[in-house]
This record gives sequence, C-alpha cells and structure tokens, in this order.
Amino acid sequence: MMSGSRNTSAYIELIKTFPPRPIGSEEELLATQKVIDSLIDRGELTPDEQDYLNVLGSLVYEYEQLHEEPIPDIHGVELLKALIAEYNLRQEDLIPIFKTESIVSAVLSGQRNLTATHIRKLADFFHISPAAFFESV
Repeated sequence: MMSGSRNTSAYIELIKTFPPRPIGSEEELLATQKVIDSLIDRGELTPDEQDYLNVLGSLVYEYEQLHEEPIPDIHGVELLKALIAEYNLRQEDLIPIFKTESIVSAVLSGQRNLTATHIRKLADFFHISPAAFFESV
C-alpha cells in the first residue's frame, strides 16, 4: 500500500478502540474530547486518523449545537463592561482613552455615549475590531 493512502483495517481498528456514536451527555462529550486530544497530540496524522478525527469532531459539533448556551451578542457599553471585567480593569485604567475618570464613569453609567474616537482607542487597547462595539443588524 502506498504511503498516505487509506487503509480500511487501520480505520476499523480506530473505530474498535472508541466507537463513534452520537453524544448524549457531558461525560460522553469529555470522553470524545479526550480521544480527539490524543489524536491531535500525535502530530501528523494518517489519512485514516484524519478521517476518524473528522467524524469525532462532527459528533462534538453536533452535540454543542444542541446543548450549548448561545453566546449573547453584546456591543457598545455592555461590551466595554464585559471587557473591563474580563481584563480585571478599573475605571482609572481607561483614563488614557477617555481623558478623565469622570468621562469613563459617565460612559459606563449611560450618561454619555461612546464617540468614534473612544471606539477606535478601545479597539486598539483591547485588540478587537471597532465593529464589535456596534450593534449588528
């Protein structure tokens, strides 16, 4: 058999080791992810290993689509608040962007709107697209 070609018996051995089945619980998800991780850790995979990995990945994707909570779409000040919490920042950490702590406070409380300059500087500061601050339509 040529190198890189498909070997049905090798694929069947992979299936015998951990038969792919629809995932129905967190325990099954973790077990499947453990097998996926062990395959990925091998480095370069044979075509059979790659096919098997694709099958397991599809099963994980299907489970996550059915069971995972969607990530809420946040923007504007709500996004800013989430980023502040994620990066464990204080209002004074944003003074270089807003010029004063009172402006930071006013924006976070909804008394002032984010300006285009604020958004550009925040995008640079957090290394995200400025578009993230705008509501998608």
